[in-house]
Amino acid sequence: MAKALESGADAVIFDLEDSVAIAAKPEARKLVSAQIDAVALSGKPAPGIFVRTNAPATGMLQEDLAAIVRPGLDMIFLPKGETVEEVQACAALLDKFESAMGMKPGSVEICLMIESALGVYNCYNLIKASPRVTATCIGSARDGDLQTDLGCAWSIEGTELLYARSKVLNDTRAAGAYPLDGVFSDIADEAGLIKDSTLSARLGFLGRTPIHPKQIAPIRKAYAVPEQEVIWYTRVVTEFEAAEKTGVAAIAVEGKLIDYAMYSRAKRVLELAKLN
Repeated sequence: MAKALESGADAVIFDLEDSVAIAAKPEARKLVSAQIDAVALSGKPAPGIFVRTNAPATGMLQEDLAAIVRPGLDMIFLPKGETVEEVQACAALLDKFESAMGMKPGSVEICLMIESALGVYNCYNLIKASPRVTATCIGSARDGDLQTDLGCAWSIEGTELLYARSKVLNDTRAAGAYPLDGVFSDIADEAGLIKDSTLSARLGFLGRTPIHPKQIAPIRKAYAVPEQEVIWYTRVVTEFEAAEKTGVAAIAVEGKLIDYAMYSRAKRVLELAKLN
């Protein structure tokens, strides 16, 4: 956990789910809660502190939240949420434990991990089930839960999961949340990571969850707005705003039509570039 905090990632996700044996769950909760306290008490700048809990259906979620909800926790990653009722029950538990810890209501956000066919189908309603839900993360990993549930193959071209990725992205955007892609599990395949992340970024995802520090730099590069796009869209904004001041709302820049729709797109890309 300490190594993750020093990795340079935007956030770290401490795991209580699939990387932890059932018998080790109680000890893992203690270790994670102690690490959250240590970060909060240090007073030093830190990445976002997230925790992947166990899924609602396991019956372990309440114990997880009782241990980890404390000052310094920013978000939980909720695996395999499939129904509105599960999301609302999780939000109610967060209400309860935040109050017990004297925390501001709503301090802990929820990222929904979409890892089943039913989760993909219900995605929009799951996000809207609670204002705590501010992000989704699709389980796009090879041999992961989503692939298993769909019964599909997996390829670096991404064809088999294209509909699921697109559906989750569309629902997430429509609901006003932040779309993240899931892990790329082959740590040794940097070329594959870059290719898959580039596809993900083209679809509209804003980032993904690395599983090793060596994946951070390639992921940042894949999701970064290319410099040539920054130059182009800066020119679009500059020339359109100058034209608008003269009462003109449709211009040509290098032979390309620019009106309010293209202007809005340009501003959005430049805002995204600031996150690079």
